[in-house]
Amino acid sequence: MLAIAVQTNDARHLRVTAAELAGLVRRIGAGADSFLVVQRIPDLPDVYIQVWHKDGGDYTLEHRDGSAARHFEVRVDGPEAVVAAMTGWARYDPGWGDGLAWAPMDFGPDSEPVPPLVLEADERRQLEDQLRLTLACGYTNRAQLAEQAEEYLVSGERRPLSRSQAEQLADRLWLERVGVQSGWVGETDPERLARAFTALEESGITAREDFACCRSCGQAEIGAAGEPEARGFVYFHSQCTESAAAGHGLSLLYGGFDGSPATTTAVGAEVVAALTAVGLPTVWSGDPSDAIEIRPLLWRRRLVG
Repeated sequence: MLAIAVQTNDARHLRVTAAELAGLVRRIGAGADSFLVVQRIPDLPDVYIQVWHKDGGDYTLEHRDGSAARHFEVRVDGPEAVVAAMTGWARYDPGWGDGLAWAPMDFGPDSEPVPPLVLEADERRQLEDQLRLTLACGYTNRAQLAEQAEEYLVSGERRPLSRSQAEQLADRLWLERVGVQSGWVGETDPERLARAFTALEESGITAREDFACCRSCGQAEIGAAGEPEARGFVYFHSQCTESAAAGHGLSLLYGGFDGSPATTTAVGAEVVAALTAVGLPTVWSGDPSDAIEIRPLLWRRRLVG
């Protein structure tokens, strides 16, 4: 697997193989399927490689390495040079772009510098604490984090952060979190949880992470979230995620789609078994009205972006 996210015209592909990346490159050109944008996992600001192609024309390959001043392009006449460059870039191969006639792109005059952020100390602390909690939850991306930064302190007509200030703050905190997670070794508890949810999904139980904003919305929406033939469900909503990120364990909500207490109990037992199989500790009374708790739990969910 390559540690990349590939955005196509109609889908996003995570951690593809080299062969899958090659297939995505070779298929572009027809209709709206004309481009790929490839980012690293975790996403890094202003670091990506992309290609555009229409049938009958060259392939325009670009890569950006941290800023507009380090944005380059080259045109090639076939997909194989693109496949080789993109695969080498994804693997951090030394000299991955050698042999291509890269030219710097001209984006015109430099944009105005972002003005300093002026906030009261308590407002800044409140904002940054909330953004760090969102990052610790692990389900956001840079664009969503910037939107949250821009909107969080809005009150009436007062908008303390411009979009550019919000993006700058979000990227700073994003990179801070990326630095933290670079020290994590091995499989984390959220990755074990994801394995358990995959196994449950395959067994006919709809399993969703960070699903909906609260229990009421989750219960109303979970029926449409999975396969029509699913026997039951398990999920945790965003408030549960925040509790886990704050170190308080994780509550899972579950049930059977037939509304039967017996089915709900059976689904709960399957959930506990799946969690146990991946090494996660559970606390559950066996009562279908009680949530399943995962604790102790070390919530270290790696950012993707």
